[in-house]
Amino acid sequence: MITLGNTYQLDVIKVLDFGFYLDAKELGEVLLPGKHAPNDLVVGSSVYVFLYLDSEDRPIATTKVPKAKVGEFAYLKAVARTHVGTFLDWGLEKDVLVPFAEQHVPMDVDKSYLVYLYLDKNDGRIVASSKINKYLDDERPHDFTPQQQVDLIIANTTDLGFKAIINNSHWGVLYKNDVFQTLSFGQSKKGFIKRIREDGKIDLSLQGGKETRDKYTKIILNYLEKKDGFAPVHDKSSPEIIADTFGMSKGAFKKAIGGLYKQRIITIGKDGIRLVDK
Repeated sequence: MITLGNTYQLDVIKVLDFGFYLDAKELGEVLLPGKHAPNDLVVGSSVYVFLYLDSEDRPIATTKVPKAKVGEFAYLKAVARTHVGTFLDWGLEKDVLVPFAEQHVPMDVDKSYLVYLYLDKNDGRIVASSKINKYLDDERPHDFTPQQQVDLIIANTTDLGFKAIINNSHWGVLYKNDVFQTLSFGQSKKGFIKRIREDGKIDLSLQGGKETRDKYTKIILNYLEKKDGFAPVHDKSSPEIIADTFGMSKGAFKKAIGGLYKQRIITIGKDGIRLVDK
């Protein structure tokens, strides 16, 4: 079923001076204005478009890519405050509304807020809400598995570290002793499922997968090359020393040097690690 707030590949069924009409199935014929259309469109060709409502509440298509679709979270800037709510810039010509009733705190123009986009059940319009907990149901089943790569949106900080939204559906936690980079509210990041706890809570990591392991291996080798083949750090060193030296967690460090040791590239001694050929 085709609905507003999502992207579809639609067929051109009519060409006019001011644009192209597309077959949007349940929504009927939807206009793609000429200024947003590729030059080679003709009747019978298809085009990827995002569907939303224009200023007169008519379905309209655009080839522009919004900062978020319906069912997704995004960190958006407030651009206007009116008697019905606050409008946010989501990358399209018509801004998206956050009604006053859906504002976790009153919104100020020129500030950015983490919001969820949804279709209003009363009038079918695309609107947003900053009451994000309403749209994150941690009781809902999921099929996340350890080491799975996921999309994260960094949210508020806690004593443990950072809360993050996983794949627009669940909360997870990045522990501060596993974070070795600056994170900011609303930032989008690739991450990994670290573990699923017995209580159902999800622990996250920014480190995981072969690409990340290769990166850390290269960091260690580059350090050794610059330090005449030796680093006074080993698998029994404290997490603080490892983080200060290599900018990674102790777990990531142990996996990296374990791989280098198995390849006989380094030796691991009580005083540190060494390149074999040094």
